[in-house]
Amino acid sequence: MVTDADRKQLSEKGISEAQLGEQLSCFKTGFPYLKLSAAASVDKGILVPSDEERAAYTAAWDVYVGKGSKVLKFVPASGAASRMFKDLFAFADASYDVPQTDFEKHFFEHIHDFAFFEDLDVACTKCCDAGVDALVEAGRYKDVVRTLLGKDGLNYGQLPKGLLKFHRYPEGARTPLEEHLVEGALYAQNADKTVPIHFTVSPEHRPLFEQLIKEKAEQYARKYGVRYDITLSEQKPSTDTVAVTPENELFRDDSGRILFRPGGHGALIENLNDLSADVIFIKNIDNVVPDRLKGDTVTYKKLLAGVLVSLQQQAFAYLRKLDSGLYSMDELLEMLQFVQKKLFCKNPETKFLEDTELAIYLRRKLNRPMRVCGMVRNVGEPGGGPFLAYNADGTISLQILESSQIDMNDPEKKRMFEQGTHFNPVDLVCAVRDYQGRPFHLPDFVDKSTGFISHKSKNGRALKALELPGLWNGAMSDWSTVFVEVPLSTFNPVKTVNDLLREQHR
Repeated sequence: MVTDADRKQLSEKGISEAQLGEQLSCFKTGFPYLKLSAAASVDKGILVPSDEERAAYTAAWDVYVGKGSKVLKFVPASGAASRMFKDLFAFADASYDVPQTDFEKHFFEHIHDFAFFEDLDVACTKCCDAGVDALVEAGRYKDVVRTLLGKDGLNYGQLPKGLLKFHRYPEGARTPLEEHLVEGALYAQNADKTVPIHFTVSPEHRPLFEQLIKEKAEQYARKYGVRYDITLSEQKPSTDTVAVTPENELFRDDSGRILFRPGGHGALIENLNDLSADVIFIKNIDNVVPDRLKGDTVTYKKLLAGVLVSLQQQAFAYLRKLDSGLYSMDELLEMLQFVQKKLFCKNPETKFLEDTELAIYLRRKLNRPMRVCGMVRNVGEPGGGPFLAYNADGTISLQILESSQIDMNDPEKKRMFEQGTHFNPVDLVCAVRDYQGRPFHLPDFVDKSTGFISHKSKNGRALKALELPGLWNGAMSDWSTVFVEVPLSTFNPVKTVNDLLREQHR
């Protein structure tokens, strides 16, 4: 039952009673698994451009930027780094005081190699009256870990990844935020030398991001001869989702208020929709490398963008032809071949469509946002994968799916997931304006049936949480989607602190 106090709370968040009702019904009905046609592969939907094609696509991108089109780099950066340190949190709470696991031993054996070591050494001296080496020699390993993670030390256990020191340079250590500033200058620079970069951040960390940008942006602007246009946004309260009890009743906190939780990264489609740009690069905050390894990243970002604008140019030409009304059946069939062969969207029913119906269908499939996504050969890294999946309208198109969207009790579907040749590194280039230069309203292209329900707890009480369709999953379900193979060298995420000891981050 919704009370007057509930209605006030809903109003404050910008959520209607109808939206609340829709969310509650999701818990009762659940979400359907997606119907799969096949795992995407080089033989089925993943492009591997030749050397000549790569050169042509890169040239197309350079021409596109040179014409004054607006490019922007979008970086989701709101998540805290607590999961990155879960093994060290476990050690801090363990019954033993000396490192026992391989992870713990590796961390301490190479502690001098971390870019944050100097800061940690100073913090240990301040908090524990001894530097790191002295504490280790005295067997005070946990003091080192607590200083790294705790608020009286570096507070790395609560800070977002974007603000942690990842890489060493002669002039000082860099954070992921700084590495993204450098990347932006290398492949997201506009014709007028501006580099627009947008970070999504959490409210509690926003001042820290603003301070670091204030300290560092001008330094990189001078180094690369650019002008940064850096903006920040937070996940909107209106995208929060309700939590329920195991019995699907509203979960209320100790004060009786309805518990809402952030809806996951799919909520960021609203933030993306608020931005003004022609083409937007999307990449996660922790997937960065030092300068010596940025070459492949820049090369393949430009390749993906070149594929995007080349396909978009052709789609725009077809849309103008459709608008003119001056087209033949042969031209409609040419457009259909483009949709099927280049945009990998097939409809078994098109052979039954009359001319006018076919033109309407083609216009609908051509006039929508477009994305080109890098896909990496599967080497056992976690993450979603590329598939050919059925859509609500009966078409089959390329989609990025998570395991939660696939019926793993179906042996055939489970086999498709497990034997997939590629996975999703979150490497997207997006075109978000139509052929008349108007911005698409991106929430219109979300498949709301692709959310999922997770099981959590709050103060020891079990609850069910609703996750919105993921940003590059269901939130972009109705986009034209193309996959391009990119090398593993472009994917170097930092999931645990010890990942910073990999050669790619040294």
